[in-house]
Amino acid sequence: MEKTRAVKDKRYEERHKEERKAKCMVWGTSVPREKAEQINEFLKKYGYTKVELIQAGYEELLARHDTDFAKLKDGYDDFFDSELEKFKKDR
Repeated sequence: MEKTRAVKDKRYEERHKEERKAKCMVWGTSVPREKAEQINEFLKKYGYTKVELIQAGYEELLARHDTDFAKLKDGYDDFFDSELEKFKKDR
């Protein structure tokens, strides 16, 4: 007896559930609809994904607290070699 696609997909998902959980994280959060629509419109207009939005936001916030990262992000090139090596090791 041939199984339906839905049954096959469900079995696959059940078998690989832990693997997906280890690889990715889902944040169950909500944003007010008006703000979410503005964000979605912006992302669509400029061709960004929500993942890119989160990564860019994280980097921007990180730069506020990590001066070495902020210098690299802004293209600041007055690093001493020892600073660059330390930064590369820490990342």
